[in-house]
Amino acid sequence: MPTVADLIASALTDPFRVILLVGLVVTQRRTAALTGTILPLVAGILFVAVVIPLTMGFGAEAGMVKAVGAGLVANTIWLVPIIAIVRFWDSRAR
Repeated sequence: MPTVADLIASALTDPFRVILLVGLVVTQRRTAALTGTILPLVAGILFVAVVIPLTMGFGAEAGMVKAVGAGLVANTIWLVPIIAIVRFWDSRAR
């Protein structure tokens, strides 16, 4: 049975997760005037962390709670550089 560290390492290398998080940040930036910043990002992090184990079987042998927890950690780790890159890109465009 994989450990939580194994699950986090596996989640960090999942390209589908990264693509979903990039889409989340791009969508959040476009709708920030109506929806704000924090709530959509938190909801998106939770959504991606739950959807991937439910639909793709990620971490099924370790249990759903551990898989979602590892997903939350991985999503938060990935979101920091994604937001930094998008903000850098936006500042260069102005």
